[in-house]
Parts: sequence; C-alpha cells; structure tokens
Amino acid sequence: MAAPTTPQDLALPEPAPSSGASQTFKDLFSGAAGGIAQVLIGQPFDIVKVRLQTSTLYPSALSAAKSIYTTEGPLAFYKGTLTPLLGIGACVSIQFGAFHSARRYLESVTPGFIPGTSQLSYSQYYAAGAFAGVANSVISGPIEHVRIRLQTQPHGEKRLYSGPLDCVRTLTRQGGLGHGLYRGQAVTLVREAQAYGLWFLAFEWLMNSDARRNKVERKEVPSWKVALYGGLAGEALWLGSYPFDVVKSKMQTDGFGGEQRYKNMRDCFSQVWRQEGARGFWKGLGPTLLRAMPVSAGTFAVVEMTMRAIN
Repeated sequence: MAAPTTPQDLALPEPAPSSGASQTFKDLFSGAAGGIAQVLIGQPFDIVKVRLQTSTLYPSALSAAKSIYTTEGPLAFYKGTLTPLLGIGACVSIQFGAFHSARRYLESVTPGFIPGTSQLSYSQYYAAGAFAGVANSVISGPIEHVRIRLQTQPHGEKRLYSGPLDCVRTLTRQGGLGHGLYRGQAVTLVREAQAYGLWFLAFEWLMNSDARRNKVERKEVPSWKVALYGGLAGEALWLGSYPFDVVKSKMQTDGFGGEQRYKNMRDCFSQVWRQEGARGFWKGLGPTLLRAMPVSAGTFAVVEMTMRAIN
C-alpha cells in the first residue's frame, strides 16, 4: 500500500493520514482539474504550433495566427477543443497520479528515506516523471492525433471530419488502430517519457532549491512561486522534447495508402533532416514556449489549490 502524502507533494500542507487508495484518488482528481485549465489556456497557442509544424504556408507564428483569425474566425483557435477538454483532463490526471504513485514507491525502496525530511535523487524524480509520461501516452496518443487532424483539416465545405467521433471512425477505417488511430504512437511514447521526466524533474529541483535557499519547509513556498516554477518547468519540458513532437505531428497529419509520406518514426526523422536540416525539428518552437509558461503555471497552480482544498 502506498504511503500517505508528505510535504513533498506540490508544496501542500501536511495532510491527515489517509489510505493509499484515497491519496491516489486525490492525485487523480486534482490532476484532472489541472488538465482542464491546461486545455483552456493553451488551445489557441497549440493550433498555431500545429499549423507551423505541418505546413509551409506561414512564415511566422504571428502570420499563422492572423491567417486563422481572418479566414476562419476567432472560434477557430478552439478547433478540436472538445477532444482534449475531455481527454487532457484524464491525461493530466494520469500524469500526476502516476508520478506520485511512482514517487511514493521509490521513497519506500530508498534506504534511509525519511518522509518529510528526505528527498529523492533527481534521477529518481526523472524516472517517476518518465513513468508518468509512458502511462499517459496510452490515451494521449489517440487524443492528440484526433486533435491535430481537426486542427489541420480544411475550413468550410472542404472539411474532412464533422467532429471528434467522426474523425475517430474515419481514422480507424482508413488504418485500423495501429496505423490509424494510434499512428505515431512509438514517437509519442518517447516524447512523453522525456517530456514528463524533465517536467517533474525541473519542478522538483526548483521547489527544493527555493526551500533550501529560504530555509523554509517546502509546504511554505508561496503559491505564486509554485505557479512560476511550474511555468519554468513547462519551458524545460518543451526544450527537451520538441524534435519528437515535430515528428509526431508530421506523422499524425500524414496521408493514407498511396498518399502516405512517412513509413515510420525513423523514416520521418530522416526525411525532415534531409529536406529541412536541423531547423526543421524546431519549427513552431516560439509559440510553443509562449504557451508553455502560462499553461504549465496554470496546471501546477490549479493542481495545488485543488489538493489544498480536498486535503
């Protein structure tokens, strides 16, 4: 049975003892709340990022945003939102639930670990975050695939899908599960492990460093700093995993049958390198980093406030 939450949980006040199942439920619930906040804050930035990654029509992020607004209207920035709104809440719920479960397991097997006074090594924090990313990839892969298809489909009468469910049906019919709905799953798994390993590692390092520097307990780090450190962790997440995300986006907007350009992840990496060079793996990074700070800050802040409320 997992141990009760300690002050290492997101700068939260020390909770009353609770069962492992009860604490896991709290982790999942607070993560879901953070996921909803993440989608609402980040969706407009995300559609610009995907358009830049998968098209050569736009010279800059500002140009892409202006084009979307002019030709498709302001609501176009929330194209494909229903799928991530339902799914990303579940994804972030899994991320935080899996991370804290892995963290508590590592604490239980680390010799000399004393809850509330000891810390895991940062390689262990990375491992717990990577585990959370792998667990999350099972549902994030198809959710992001559907979102990207909806974000990049033609506007108006030429659109390919009437909505998320129609998109799921069409992708499954065209390529089955492995080559249709779950296309790009291998690179998604690698991206998620690297991204969330770095995300949680950066956040833990910033929080622990602040507590040591100011000689306070971790639970006393103010909420605005939790949000700031969450935002900085979001920057680390994308800087460390962005090339994998570019490849994933290209594979998940690829055609089927005779129109398919990329055989697999390795072929996609090779073609991008050959045709666009190193710069091709960083297209759309600007709006992604702009999005990462408020989105990640909002996620950690909402998770923290929710955990404080339910504890």
